[in-house]
Amino acid sequence: MHEVLKPILPGKGDSDYERYLRTDDLLALQKTPEEWVHRDELLFQSVHQTSEIWLKLAWNEVEEAARLVGEGDIPAALRLLRRANDCFKLVTLALEMLEHMSPWEYTEVRKVLGHGSGFDSPGFREIRRVGKALAEQFHAAREREGLSLVEVYTRGREFEDLYQLAEQLMELDERVTVWRVRHFKVVQRTIGGDVVGTQGTPVEVMGRLIHHSMVPELWDVRNELTRMNLPG
Repeated sequence: MHEVLKPILPGKGDSDYERYLRTDDLLALQKTPEEWVHRDELLFQSVHQTSEIWLKLAWNEVEEAARLVGEGDIPAALRLLRRANDCFKLVTLALEMLEHMSPWEYTEVRKVLGHGSGFDSPGFREIRRVGKALAEQFHAAREREGLSLVEVYTRGREFEDLYQLAEQLMELDERVTVWRVRHFKVVQRTIGGDVVGTQGTPVEVMGRLIHHSMVPELWDVRNELTRMNLPG
């Protein structure tokens, strides 16, 4: 082998690509064909495992963004929040793959999920945690400038960074909601809307979560801004 092609990093694998990405370990995380109850288990695991990876990146970026806002470095926080929001686009898009499963054949996969449920996603649990922290830092930054939430918008050109931060926080909240909507429809399309999930929770409960928000105040302020300019 040519010297430049020989791996120099420690670890398993025949190349530095494999060693750096730990592909041996990564690709061993899915069930083997001998373990499948149905071959769509590979599809199901691939979608959910890769989604957790993207969610891990997303919540780490949001957490760091919250820290940066607390230090007054909003431009740096915005860069990370745009990245986190794009992670949610990928997670939502991944759900499209689950619609390649036959509803009838999925019932075989479902038998080996135990009590596993998307409600237990560590990535979404962390997003809720860091999303709350980011919202707190946003409001603290707004208050340091002596601005009401309405003024963040009415004086947005004077306080561009704060306005953009509000919009990226809004974007994150919206992306989470869009994922919930898409996930609900995938579940409904796969197992129906009048049955219970793997934890005994009715699918309709998942539908109600669509209306939950991390930052309802950012949605409510739109109403106030509109009323301010209504005639009469």
